[in-house]
Formats: sequence, C-alpha cells, structure tokens
Amino acid sequence: MDEFDVVVVGGGPAGEVVAGRCADGGLAVVLVERELVGGECSYWGCIPSKTLIRPGDVLAAARRVPGAREAVTGSVDVAATLARRTEMTAHWDDAGALPWLDEHRVLLVRGTARLDGVRSVLVTTTDGERRLTARRAVVLATGTTAALPPVPGLPESAPWDNRDATSATSIPARLLVIGGGAIGLEMAQTYRRLGSQVTVIEAASRLLAREEPFAGDEVRQALEAEGVSVVVGARISGVQRPDRGGPVTVTVERAGSFTGDELLVATGRQVVTAGLGLETVGVAAERVIAVDDELRVPGVDGGWLFAVGDCNGRAQLTHMGKYQARVAADVILGRPATDRASTSVVPRVTFTDPQVCAVGLTEAQARDLGLDVKVVAVGTGDVAGATTQGEGIRGTSQLVVDEARGVVVGATFTGSGVQELLHSATVAVAGEVPLDRLWHAVPSFPTISEVWLRLLESYGL
Repeated sequence: MDEFDVVVVGGGPAGEVVAGRCADGGLAVVLVERELVGGECSYWGCIPSKTLIRPGDVLAAARRVPGAREAVTGSVDVAATLARRTEMTAHWDDAGALPWLDEHRVLLVRGTARLDGVRSVLVTTTDGERRLTARRAVVLATGTTAALPPVPGLPESAPWDNRDATSATSIPARLLVIGGGAIGLEMAQTYRRLGSQVTVIEAASRLLAREEPFAGDEVRQALEAEGVSVVVGARISGVQRPDRGGPVTVTVERAGSFTGDELLVATGRQVVTAGLGLETVGVAAERVIAVDDELRVPGVDGGWLFAVGDCNGRAQLTHMGKYQARVAADVILGRPATDRASTSVVPRVTFTDPQVCAVGLTEAQARDLGLDVKVVAVGTGDVAGATTQGEGIRGTSQLVVDEARGVVVGATFTGSGVQELLHSATVAVAGEVPLDRLWHAVPSFPTISEVWLRLLESYGL
C-alpha cells in the first residue's frame, strides 16, 4: 500500500496541471494514467487537429494576397502534412512528457484506476493491483470519449471518431461527417483541403448551433464555396456498410442517401464513469461528475474528492480544464479559490476558415438569464487592418452588453485568423470592465483589433 497527499487519476492536461501545482506546493503526489501522459488533447485532439488544419489555412491566406497568390501553384502536400502531424504527436509516444513529471516530483503509475472506498484508489497495472491512498485528496481528471448517437446500423459501420480522423495515414476519396459542431467542421474543411469530397450532416437547423446564428451561417457559406456539401435539419434513419472496408451509406429522411469511403461521427463527448468505482464512495454519476465551485464532488464526507476538466461537464475545453486544475490545486493546498469562469466566461475557438471565436454569453443566453442587453455588431473586414491582410477578408464582430452594469457579457468574432482577438474580449468579460473605461484601451492601427473601436462607436461612445 502506497500513501500520498494527493492521488490524481488521469494524465491529460488537467491532471498534469493539478498534479504539478500540488507538488510545487510541497505535497507528495502520484499521477495514474492508463494511456499516454498528455491525454486526448496532445495525441488525438487539439495538437494533431490544428497541425492538420494549418497547411490549408496558410495556402488560403496566401491566395487572398495579390503578389502571393501567384506563387501558390499547387495544393496541400498530403504526405508532408501527415508527417508533420505525426511529428507533433511524437509518434504517439509520451516519453517526452515524462521529464516534466520528474522535474515537479510527481510519481507516475501506469494503469487503470478505480475508487475503492474513502481516499483509496485501486490501480490495475501490468504487474497486478496496487492500492494508493490519499492523505488529503483524490482528483478525478478522467476526461471524455467520443459519443455515438443511437442510429440503427451505426456501431456496425466501423465509423471514425476524432482519434481516427486525427491519426489517419491516408485521405479517403469521400468523407461523410455526422455533426456540425467544432470538431466536425474543422475536420470537414481540413479533409476537403487535403483532397476529400466531403458531406456534413447536422441534425440541428444550423451549424455551430451553440454559437451566434451568424457564425454558423458564415462557416457554412465558406465550406460550400470550397465544395463541401452541407445538410442541416437532418434526421438520420440508418447507416449501412455491407463490407467493413467498403463504402458506407447514411440515409437521411426527406434528403436521400449519402455514400462515402469513411464516416466521421462528431456528435459530442461522454464521460466514462463505468468502472470508476464512484459507487464505493456514494457518488452517482450520470452524464457528468457534478462538482461545486471549489471543484469538490458534493456528498463525499470530508470533501476529499475532486473532479476537474471534461469529466465534470462544466466546460469541456483543454484550457478550461487546466484552469479548473489550478483552482482545485489551490483549494487542496489550503488557499482561497473558486471556479468563477466555467459557467459564464468560457473562451472558445472553432478553427475553421473563417474562424469562430467567442467568450461569455450569446445574445440568446443573456436574454434567457433575464439580462437587459444591447447587441452591437460590425464587419470584421471593415477595418484597415483587415484590408492589409488581403482581399475578401470578411466576418462579423459582435458584443453583447449588459445595459444595467455597462459591461460586456459576451463577444463573438468571425473571420480569417481572428483567434488572437479573443483574449482581449475575455479580459473585458472576466474583469467586468466598464465600457467607459474600455473606451480608453486604444487599439493599434492598422490592426484587425480596431474592430473594438468600431464596436464601441456603434454602441454610442
């Protein structure tokens, strides 16, 4: 039996951060990981997907610039793109991540962990079972896995999930994508630019249904301009793949059938709680592992059980999981800390072209909360900084302002390469900066950030 101050289950970004921060605070920490240290983001999510996206984005940006477009005479080099992706994932080997754990004095135990009573974690390793006990806290950072919707024939059709899409070694001639959220659209555009004929099938009436309506509309227009077929409001009645390695067909009510060589399902994520042993400590987890604002799991005597990152369902994004990990570590270390961002100040980027960058509340969400809001919007491409970037730079920049307090509660930016606009909006929302003070944050000329000036002018300042 091994005893530590803190036992962390899950070695993805959130688990790494909480383990390192607790260890830096002087606690004895053990980290349990059943796959690769670095988790989904490093090997099958953010890093490989954005690496695959980048070549197409660079070529598209060059084609918007007279003098540069003439030099772009070919298409994306598929072999080089896939090789770079493999390099960025370290060939799916986590050896390079281990020195960081050593530097922070975090012990790594490889195996599958489950709770087994108060402050006790039982780990199944290649050598048998090992019991770890925690003097102070157990932190669950177990992440999520791809969800599969209940569609007849889908499980038998050998569909791709995000891992298959980001680790593929060849490009299918035809790719079907079920799901019009961030993952589905990023991969749809990426595979189109790598040479696939792509069809996106989305159940909702528009793409990116959780964002402002204009965001999904603008992305759809861009995808269709590049040759991607988009079907919305789709009710899928079945999926057929008679031969496992052969074509796959998706049948949509009132829209017909669509056939591809591979089928990517990107319809959300689900927390894997089966086998985690939550019942041994009196916790019933359904869709997520619920937590309070200190990231503690309610109902556990002594408050020793925490859950951070995707598994608690608060904000399933890598950066938010790492934020929650810092909060939880501080609570464990005895410092005052609460999660003040995961419900209302969540920054998010969909890395399509145009990008969709947003933070805080949409207009609909704000009104649903009963806020009296004023919405102002300007064209992202209407400032001089955008025109210097090339021709055809478009998009929308929008603020949602709480009139009672005179502060921004939500912001959305769409356009080519607008991701770096987002943090200024995040600061404004998180800091509740009054508009009359924000007016004195002067954007540099000529940059796209000048949309901030145009937005405040449109508001009436």
